[in-house]
Amino acid sequence: MNDGQKQAFLRQALETGQGIVRLMPTWVPRVFCVPGRRLRLHTQDLYAFGAHRGGIDERWFSSTTKADNGPHTLPDEGLSYIYGTDGEKVTLQDGIGLMGADFIGAAAMQQYGGWVMYSKFFDNMYPLPHHLHQSDEKAADVGRVGKPEAYFFPSQYNFALNTFPYTFFGFEPGTTTDQVIDCLKRWDQGDNEILSMSKADRLQIGTGWYVPPGILHAPGTLCTYEPQRASDVFSMWQSLIADYQVVDRAMLVKDVPQDKWYDYDYLLSLLDWDANIDPEFKKHYHLTPRPAGDPKAAQEAGYNEQWIVYGAEWFSAKELTVQPGRTVTIRDAGAYGAITMQGYGRFGAHPISAPSLIRFGQMTEDEFFVTYEAAQRGVTITNLSSSEPLVILKHFNPGNPEMPKMG
Repeated sequence: MNDGQKQAFLRQALETGQGIVRLMPTWVPRVFCVPGRRLRLHTQDLYAFGAHRGGIDERWFSSTTKADNGPHTLPDEGLSYIYGTDGEKVTLQDGIGLMGADFIGAAAMQQYGGWVMYSKFFDNMYPLPHHLHQSDEKAADVGRVGKPEAYFFPSQYNFALNTFPYTFFGFEPGTTTDQVIDCLKRWDQGDNEILSMSKADRLQIGTGWYVPPGILHAPGTLCTYEPQRASDVFSMWQSLIADYQVVDRAMLVKDVPQDKWYDYDYLLSLLDWDANIDPEFKKHYHLTPRPAGDPKAAQEAGYNEQWIVYGAEWFSAKELTVQPGRTVTIRDAGAYGAITMQGYGRFGAHPISAPSLIRFGQMTEDEFFVTYEAAQRGVTITNLSSSEPLVILKHFNPGNPEMPKMG
C-alpha cells in the first residue's frame, strides 16, 4: 500500500472500531533463550522463525519498535500490525507516523514525537544472564536511546514457575569496581562468577519491579509482563548461565562502540554504580499494586482497577478486572495498548476474548490499541461470562497525569 491507501485503511479501522483498533499478535524469537511455553503459542510453532533464530519466548504489544536480533532480523520483526475487517493490515508504526494526532493526541505527538514505549510478555525456561540496559547518554554512543523497563508477574500466565523464580539485582553493598572488572576480564574462563557479588529476590506473582537504565539484573523464570521504553539496547555481563549455557562476549558489547570493546573503564561507566549497590534496593524499586481511583466506588460499579507499573518516566500500566455479568465504562487520561489476560465479552465495538491456544500467524481477539479520544470518552466493556472475571492489562505512553509516584 502507498501512504494514501494506508491512511484510507486507518480511517476505516478507526471509524469501524469507534476509536479502538485490533492488533495482531507480534512474536519475537531470541537465539540465546529457551521458550518457557506459557505464551499460549502452539508448541509446534515455538521455532516458527527457524531453529537458527532461536525459540519464540516473547510477544510484543503496541510496538512501533523493530526488534534488534542480529543480521537475520526480519524487516518488520517486533512491529505491531493493525488488523482490518477484510484481512488487510498496516503497522502501528505507520499508523502513528501518518495519523499520530488521531491515535495518541496532538499534545503527545508534540511532546514525545510518537508512541515511545511498548510492552511484552517475556517467557523463558531458564534465567537470563546478569545484564543491563544503557542510559540515554551511553546508548547515544551507538546512535540509540536508553531503556528503562518494568516487570509485573501475572497469575494467568504463571501456572508453572519454571526452573528459577528468582531475580538477581545489582551488587551486594561493599562490592568494588575492581572486583567487577576482574569478572569481565575472566570472560573466557568459564563462569566469571559475577553473580557471586549479587543477591537474588524471590519473585512474587501479582507484584513487580522498576528497573532503570544502568542496573544489572538477571531475570528469573516467571512469565513477565514488561512495559518499557521503545528501545532494544542491552549489555550482558555474565559469561555462563547455571553451568549450562555459554554467553558469547559479543553480547557484552552488542551496543558498545567497537573501540571500547576492551575498555573496562568505559564498560564500567555503563553502570549506575550507586543504584547497583543500594542497600535498600527493594524498598526503592519493588512495585506493589495501588488502587486507581476510588476502590469502593469501583467495586459497587462492578470492576476493580489498579496501577501495576508507576513512577517511571517513560511508561505506566494498569490492571483492569470487570466482574462477571457486569458492564462498565472506563475513562483514561491517555491512549493505551491493551492485552486480555482472562475472560471474554465486548470491548467497545469489538468482541474480546483471552485465547487458550494460538497458532503462529493466527489472528486473536485479545489485543487492542485505544486512541486518545476513545480513552477520554470512555470504553464500554461488558463481561459476558456468568462466572469468570474479564482481566485486561493496559500500557500507557509517558506523561499519564493520573499515574502515582514511586514510594
